[in-house]
Amino acid sequence: MSLPTFDQLRAQAHRAHRPVGVVAAGGADSTVLQALATAASWGWVRPLVTGAGDQLAAVARDAGVDLSAFELLPTDSPAETALEAIADGRAEVLMKGQIDTPALVRALLDPRYGQRIGRTIFQVVLMEIPHHDRRFLLSDTGVTIAPTLPQKQQILLGTIQVAQALGTPEPRVALVAATEKLNPAMPETVEIVELRRLAEEGRFGSARVEGPLSFDLAYAREAGSRKAIAGAVVGAADALVFPNLLSANLTVKAIMYTADCRFGGLLYGARCPVVFMSRADDVETRLNSLALALACRPETSGG
Repeated sequence: MSLPTFDQLRAQAHRAHRPVGVVAAGGADSTVLQALATAASWGWVRPLVTGAGDQLAAVARDAGVDLSAFELLPTDSPAETALEAIADGRAEVLMKGQIDTPALVRALLDPRYGQRIGRTIFQVVLMEIPHHDRRFLLSDTGVTIAPTLPQKQQILLGTIQVAQALGTPEPRVALVAATEKLNPAMPETVEIVELRRLAEEGRFGSARVEGPLSFDLAYAREAGSRKAIAGAVVGAADALVFPNLLSANLTVKAIMYTADCRFGGLLYGARCPVVFMSRADDVETRLNSLALALACRPETSGG
C-alpha cells in the first residue's frame, strides 16, 4: 500500500471527531497564524500560540487573522511555554514557529516536560511528486548532523513507524549512499550493510530494507534496469534514510525548489509529534505538515 497523498491526509483530518490542541512555539509569524486559523476553521485544531503578546497581535493584524479562536500564551520563553502547554494537557501537538531549531530541540529534551522517550529525535519529510504519482519519506533532513550507528538504527526504526502510521504496513526503505556497493573508503556503506543485517533479523519490524542504494535506484525503476540491479525497493522506495544531515538536507531542498512537488514535515522521536519545517515555508506547506503530524498522533496511528 502506497503512502497517502496530502489531499488524503487533509481529508482524514477533516473526518476527525474532535479538534486537536496544537501549540505553536513562536507564533508571531503570518504563515503560522494563517495556517492555524485555516485549520481551526476546518475543525482540525484548537490553536494556542506562544510569544510576545504585542508581536502576536501586530502580526495577526497585518495578516488579517482574527485571534478570537486562539488561546494566547504571552511569554519571553516560547519553546518552554509551549512544552508546558503540552505537559499540562492543554495541547497534544507542538508546532515550530519563528524559533530556532536548537532552542526547540533543547526544550523537547528538557526532562521537566516529559517528552524524552529514549529515542533520537529527527526530522522526516513526506514528499509528493504528483506527475509521477509518487510519495516517499526522507530522513533525517533537519536535526542530527552525523548520526552514529545506534542513532541510525533509531532513525530507521522511526521512519518505518511513520510510514506504518500513514497506512503502509510493510514499507520499502532505501538506505541511501552515493554508490550501491560496499566501499570501505565510504564508511556509510559499511554501516548500511550492518543496518540491512539487523533488518533481516527483524530488528525493525515489518519492512523491506535494502541498501546501499543511490537516489536514482531508490526512485526510478529504469535506473535499476540500466544498472542490472533488482530488488523490492529499487524504483519503489516508500522511504529514503540518508547517512548524514548534509546529504539529506541538500537532497530534500533540491527537490523542494526544483521539482513540481508538495511536501510537509515533522519531528519524530519525542512523545508528541512536532509540526516542523522551515521558517520560510508558506501556508500550504504548513497545512501539509499539520495534516501529516495529526495523522501520526498515537491516537490516530495506534502507535
